[in-house]
Amino acid sequence: MKDGGVFPVLQNDLLLRAARGERVEQVPVWLMRQAGRYLPEFKEVFTAHDFFTICRTPELCCKLTLQPVDRFNLDAAIIFSDILMIPQALGMECVLKAGVGPCFNKPLTSREDVTRLASVSSVSSELECVYEAIRLTRHGLKGKVPLIGFAGAPWTLFCYMIEGAPSKTCAKAKRWLYTDRQLSDELLATLTEAVVEHLVKQVEAGCQMLQVFESNAELLTMEMFRSVSVPILRDIACKVKTRLHDRGLEQVPLSVYAKGAHHSLQVLASLGYDVVSVDWCVDPTIARDFIGCTIQGNLDPCALYAKPEDLSTMTVNMLEKFGVRRLIANLGHGVYPDTEPDNVACFIDTVHSHSKLMMSGEGDTCSLYT
Repeated sequence: MKDGGVFPVLQNDLLLRAARGERVEQVPVWLMRQAGRYLPEFKEVFTAHDFFTICRTPELCCKLTLQPVDRFNLDAAIIFSDILMIPQALGMECVLKAGVGPCFNKPLTSREDVTRLASVSSVSSELECVYEAIRLTRHGLKGKVPLIGFAGAPWTLFCYMIEGAPSKTCAKAKRWLYTDRQLSDELLATLTEAVVEHLVKQVEAGCQMLQVFESNAELLTMEMFRSVSVPILRDIACKVKTRLHDRGLEQVPLSVYAKGAHHSLQVLASLGYDVVSVDWCVDPTIARDFIGCTIQGNLDPCALYAKPEDLSTMTVNMLEKFGVRRLIANLGHGVYPDTEPDNVACFIDTVHSHSKLMMSGEGDTCSLYT
């Protein structure tokens, strides 16, 4: 299905309207990692196929993307894929090791390793499986909700490619920044170009919103985050918008998630993204003070372990603090594998019911919308 054809008409555009700051009837909600191992139907697929085989099989990606949308009253789907598809497209071999996570057999250790990476021009052809999955999913959704595409930010990809596996410190990657900034900048520039093109191709394939994940922002000092990551994130937003325009594609909302970058909320809000996603350690009232665009977040993922009545109370508290204007409800990180699906439903339903109450003027905080 190289040509996506005419996609079904979108029926629920709450997410897109909220992202653009337009009025909505209730707060839209989706969850990072909503298609994942907490769902029994996902586990059935995962036991029959290894993770990256799934990521490279469009029909399976489509199936997993649709599973949570079929089960819950979500306002968006996010394509099932992985941020490490880009390093793999550049020629690095990655496997998912039980109890460890994604691991590269040969992490980068020198300039010679960097020069052996495949050309950025080959990335989009190597990731055609992702774009085919997007086309299949747009049709599979039948217009029910919008489809979100995503990519990992260059600094986060840089860490994985040098560390070779998940790391709590990313000391090897940071060593590169401190000892060979020229080589680091060259690799980051390569990754930036790959990320931009991958995001644009996802829109071309049918995605209606994009999110950039800077998951390792917390490992940089404020000064290093602002000198390394911030210019790149700004560049990505600018280049994606320019290329969408130049190729005659729709301008879709852009979201940025920089985990742990609490020191730079106002900076993040100035980078050209429509949405700033915040983690669970950010107080909603503080986020509102520093972020003028739409905010996404930010319930603690572990709150989904609580009793339903306690989970509902925490969700209501989050909404009351944020207010319902320019908000996309989400977790502050992805859903954990041992989360009960019923609690996911509780979170989603509480967001909808209480935000609608707030907007109706019956709640105590309805004035927060204006």
